Amino acid sequence: MNHKHTKAWNNAPAIDLRYKKASLDDLELLTKTRIQVLRAANRLNDSADMSEVEAESRAYYKRALADGTHTAYLVFGGETFVGAGGISYYTVMPTFHNPTGKKAYVMNMYTAPAYRRKGIAAKTLDLLVQDAKGRGIRSISLEATEAGRPLYEAYGFVRMADEMELPG
Repeated sequence: MNHKHTKAWNNAPAIDLRYKKASLDDLELLTKTRIQVLRAANRLNDSADMSEVEAESRAYYKRALADGTHTAYLVFGGETFVGAGGISYYTVMPTFHNPTGKKAYVMNMYTAPAYRRKGIAAKTLDLLVQDAKGRGIRSISLEATEAGRPLYEAYGFVRMADEMELPG
């Protein structure tokens, strides 16, 4: 499924943006983007060995796109890849606040540096949230970088106070 819109900013000519719901045909681009996101989020340079993460990410996308437990969007400006985002679906035990136990986790949000602050991530996020809501999922979470936090807060995401994690 493709979504199109034209966007102009800062007196620049309008660019034709295309939001494409990813398929297995996009496996290599999704995998490459995942590694870019992880390098940026973890401040890793090109010398950091990401071969295992790359292989596992490729296997994850191959399985999860096929079985419907992941939705991803790729964004193009003309023929140029400019952004991406994904959402993973999983189930936990039902709770009072989430009686179905169905949950979604937004991940791998990325916009190429030259295209940032132009609404691309906001549109991608909305497509992902609408995909989750279309599945009846209301419990949607994510991990935010400092740069991404304003986008997520503007959308309505709130910081969680109760969650904990056991490191490594």
